[in-house]
Amino acid sequence: MVKRLVLILGDQLTPDIAALKAADPARDIVVMAEVRAEGTYAPHHPQKIALILTAMRKFAVQLRKAGWQVAYSRLDDPDNSHTITGECLRRATEFGASEMLATRPGEWRLIEALEALPLKTHMLEDDRFIASHAEFDAWREGRKQLRMEWFYRDMRRKTGLLMEGDKPVGGQWNYDAENRKRAKPDLLRPKPLRFEPDEMTEEVSTLVEAQFPKHFGRLRPFHWATDRAGALQALEYFTTHSLPRFGDEQDAMLSDDSLLSHSLLSPYLNIGLLTPIEVCQAAETAWKTGRAPLNAVEGFIRQIIGWREFVRGIYFSEGPDYMTRNALGHTRDLPPLYWGAETRMNCLSRAVAQTRDLAYAHHIQRLMVTGTFGLMAGVDPAHLHEWYLAVYIDAFEWVEAPNTLGMSQFADGGLLGSKPYAASGAYINRMSDYCEGCQYNVKDRVGPKACPFNLLFWNFVHRHRDLLSSNPRMGQMVRTWDKMTPDHQAQVLTESAAFLARMDGGESV
Repeated sequence: MVKRLVLILGDQLTPDIAALKAADPARDIVVMAEVRAEGTYAPHHPQKIALILTAMRKFAVQLRKAGWQVAYSRLDDPDNSHTITGECLRRATEFGASEMLATRPGEWRLIEALEALPLKTHMLEDDRFIASHAEFDAWREGRKQLRMEWFYRDMRRKTGLLMEGDKPVGGQWNYDAENRKRAKPDLLRPKPLRFEPDEMTEEVSTLVEAQFPKHFGRLRPFHWATDRAGALQALEYFTTHSLPRFGDEQDAMLSDDSLLSHSLLSPYLNIGLLTPIEVCQAAETAWKTGRAPLNAVEGFIRQIIGWREFVRGIYFSEGPDYMTRNALGHTRDLPPLYWGAETRMNCLSRAVAQTRDLAYAHHIQRLMVTGTFGLMAGVDPAHLHEWYLAVYIDAFEWVEAPNTLGMSQFADGGLLGSKPYAASGAYINRMSDYCEGCQYNVKDRVGPKACPFNLLFWNFVHRHRDLLSSNPRMGQMVRTWDKMTPDHQAQVLTESAAFLARMDGGESV
């Protein structure tokens, strides 16, 4: 029988993924490759690279035990071409294969690269997700507005999660009114589960240190699980210990407790060690057995079968040009503070330092701190997209790009989000203790200690007043700006412009 290649990428580490289900262990060759191009097309965080490479190696071991022949290219193999397509061609020559099975990648650049190969490539849909591309396209057809809430309800009906027949349990679809509270320091709050690196993880980490020495982020200490057994252990720990408080604390931020009650499961979901259905079913079971309240479980499940599936649908239905959108016309370079340069803004300093150390920050730190600042400062959304893709351990383009370009930066003009996420310092002060340790004063709108978020917020409202005045959720801000005295408006614009000029000039701000 003619041999075929079966390509398995670093975020496809699921035993029953489409390409493996369609393959035959008796004839087909699994191809897996650690290549430099995948580590450098964006300067990925060292912990992200170490997680993926270690998990790939362990997955290859599992496949061999299950009877598969695996052609595995290590990063330091002397014959490694260091591109995915190059390794596919090398293995095709080695095994005399002219056909390849592949599960559709989660990035357009890889889809296009594989389609261009001189191999007969069968690209199979990634059925680990709940909504197929066809289902999402059918859902969005004819809709003037694409809002996650309505999509989410359809996913609840499809999966049966938290449903009683056709009705949501408890009589409500959404329990946000009971969630999103300000958190307080609590010594009894469970700490996230940490995994000590094993021999293979240490071996990979040493290799990553040598191969990617200039990438932003600290590799050690490394405490992520690197196989399915560890991911399942993390899931069990979260649903038992942290899920009960998840709803209350999901939007909160604390200086001395950066992770609060978040699950830290997104990396395992996004590389395939866990599936969305099993994660949601585990959370649902926690509610059914009385271990977690409905508001927390519903909010968590909504993030997975609602938001995660929704942004994937947007990414693939919009096509490759989505990454070039810039509806607000922002062109500023990414400020050095995103790469760890000193800043007097405590919120940004905390968020970036946490990102450097953990390769992780939760959604509010991304959306309302680093994201909101970039939006109001007028940073080019493509630069922010590249940064988020690089620095977060769970960032893959299908999920990261819509969150950054659509939700955070409004670069798609409102396709994904109903409003630009611009906000003054009051929001950060309400949801965190960051302002207590800041050199700026969150209550000052102008003056030498004025919070930069306050200055930039009104600068943003002024710059984009034509757009915002017709937005139902932002129009009141324009009217508030218009009621300010001309002298106060002039002072705000002068001071915000001076702040941005100092930042652009490389000064610490």
